[in-house]
Amino acid sequence: MKKLMLLILLMVMSLKGFSQKDTNNTSIQLQKPIVRLVIKDLIKGDGFGEELLLKDSKITLLKQKIVLKDSVISNLNTQILNFSNILDNKNTQSKISKQLSDRLNADLKKQQLKTKLMSGAGLIAVLGVLVLAK
Repeated sequence: MKKLMLLILLMVMSLKGFSQKDTNNTSIQLQKPIVRLVIKDLIKGDGFGEELLLKDSKITLLKQKIVLKDSVISNLNTQILNFSNILDNKNTQSKISKQLSDRLNADLKKQQLKTKLMSGAGLIAVLGVLVLAK
């Protein structure tokens, strides 16, 4: 194994390597007005990139606001339904209470009439006993 490693190392070191060199020194030269226009376009492109990021963050924020508003609206609709149910229950309770009150008033009047009749009947019975006793 050591020999194999040594062999590989020697082979790698014996290989000739080369690098690319620029033998031609050719470069493109632009005129100053064109360079200025290119720089302006690059600056505008950078500005548009930043503006795009700001717009994306603004859109995300607006979407979050819409979700929040939808949840508030849903909550308010639920509250309206709950209040409506409470109002219906109170109206039903009020009707039942009125019916019970009317029944109790009718029963009270019947009882008062019975009491008057009984006291009158008792008085008649006492008078009858007194009359008969004479």
